[in-house]
Amino acid sequence: MTDTVPGEPTPQTCLRVAREAAALAAAADDHALTAACRSSSGNAARLEKVMHAVHAEAVEAERYAALAEQWAADPEMPDSTLHHCARGAVDHAVRAQETAGAAATAAALRTELERRLTPEELAERESERRRTEAEQEAAERAATGMDSDNRHLAVMNGYLAENAVPLLGWTVGHVRVLEAAETGRLYWRDGQARRAAEHRVWSGGRRISRHRTQELRGAGFLVAVDAAGGASVLAPTPMGQVALELARLYPAGLYDSDKAAYEARYARVAKRYRRMDDKKAAGRRLPALEYGAVGRYRRPVTLVEQEARAAREATEQWEDEGGYCPGVEAPRPTVHARTAPARAATVTAPPSAEAPQGQTQTLRWLSAPNAGRKPQHAAGATSPVRNEVTSAQVRPQGRRRSGATVGIALRRTRGASAGWAQETLF
Repeated sequence: MTDTVPGEPTPQTCLRVAREAAALAAAADDHALTAACRSSSGNAARLEKVMHAVHAEAVEAERYAALAEQWAADPEMPDSTLHHCARGAVDHAVRAQETAGAAATAAALRTELERRLTPEELAERESERRRTEAEQEAAERAATGMDSDNRHLAVMNGYLAENAVPLLGWTVGHVRVLEAAETGRLYWRDGQARRAAEHRVWSGGRRISRHRTQELRGAGFLVAVDAAGGASVLAPTPMGQVALELARLYPAGLYDSDKAAYEARYARVAKRYRRMDDKKAAGRRLPALEYGAVGRYRRPVTLVEQEARAAREATEQWEDEGGYCPGVEAPRPTVHARTAPARAATVTAPPSAEAPQGQTQTLRWLSAPNAGRKPQHAAGATSPVRNEVTSAQVRPQGRRRSGATVGIALRRTRGASAGWAQETLF
């Protein structure tokens, strides 16, 4: 049983109450029959009428009890149906006792049907329901290899195949041609269709029906691709692949012979044409798959395919996020890639021959180990010139390269020659 309504009694309770109600109704029927048999001539008509009324109520109570036992054996029947049958049996039993004039003992059975379950009982029933559903799902997965969504998809595809396959006007031979094309070895050469013995060897092989191949190609189920040696490889189109899957799902929609398939196609197109020649020509052509069938068909995915796809996607995502790839060196970020710009430190450059005596050039390096060092002046300098870095632009290269050129703009704040200078560091 499924879809248990919270607060309702258990199926076992409903069955027991229905049986007891039927037994009480049968006892009331026996009581009315005994009273009618022992009646006098004055009240015989009334007691006979009561006997028939009580018997009708007893029959209904027995019918409800039988329905309860029948529906309890059906696993797809909800528990609410058992509750309905038990209440019906009790109602008829109560009316049978009241009509027969017996004690209304069946009314006490209503309290058992109306009793509210405790939270512990509700939790136990819910656990039992989930356990039953899990066991049923596990059994169906083991039998079909698909989850519930894909099983439903397979059922819907079956309904689609029942409607679409008979309209194709195919025989088993058309399916075999498409199956050969599905393998990638069907080719057309010198006016004959063959199935190659090996892939990419377009010579020899088993012959395939030329007439059916031309019919499928003319209807758009096959497409030709040029190959080497003057051969054309025939492959299924998207419509042809869907039609092949539908024909596999509903082989009963295929016709036994080419004549029967032609007659079925002719009967469908006879009303569209007036001339006999046009009707025959239309009957010889294969119709396309019905409109919208290609879009409605979706191939179910098995559990094995889902696991393989999930593993493949997890591996690809791991690699995209920076996972280890064999044979590929992982990029190493530079020291300053993820740190804030450090304060420039100063170093002392030796006196230049071109610079006036007493002046030094102080360079500030953009490296963290030199950050915080105070500027130093050369010995003997009388009028040191302080050079400050006002702007520095370093182009990110991804990897550290030797011999990189860093342009540093220097501004002289004091000295005889104020202005901009540029130093190139190697």
